[in-house]
Amino acid sequence: MHRIAKFIYFNLLKWSLVGDFPSDVKKCVIIVVPHTSWWDFILGLLVRKIWQEQINYIGKKSLFDSPFGWFFKWTGGAPIDRSKSSDTVTAIAKIFKERDTFRLTIAPEGTRKKVTQWKTGFYFIAKAANVPIVMVAFDFGNKQIKVSPPHFPTEDQESDFKTYETFFKGVKGKVPEYSY
Repeated sequence: MHRIAKFIYFNLLKWSLVGDFPSDVKKCVIIVVPHTSWWDFILGLLVRKIWQEQINYIGKKSLFDSPFGWFFKWTGGAPIDRSKSSDTVTAIAKIFKERDTFRLTIAPEGTRKKVTQWKTGFYFIAKAANVPIVMVAFDFGNKQIKVSPPHFPTEDQESDFKTYETFFKGVKGKVPEYSY
């Protein structure tokens, strides 16, 4: 699968990778921006095979009970109860504590539509779990995926978010008008 993924990504799609995935970091929150299309999920699975790394995501618990629950588990999904009565940040931080390797991918926009402000859950998850944030840009405009070094959140949320937004400046999603 690794060779097939590389062939598709580099030869058929003609995309490039900028930066190295931090393989030595076994626990982190990976923020992927922009999230404008369901193609982002497919591209993410492809790049994960190229990197040969375990990378996870969360999904609502009911997805994992459905007839397709096996697929979501197989692709690295972890079920989470997102009901109003649960503390999602604490629940996800608990998953980090229970596993030896857990690299959680989150789209800070929270939707594939255009947003003017990110949701902050990823930031508080990283802080609660005491793990770094790795930024990954899916740049359809330049046909590249760009990866940052790990960045531990500080006590200055405003400054941290400026750092994150600067990394993603000018990046175009599959649907450019929905790009952050």
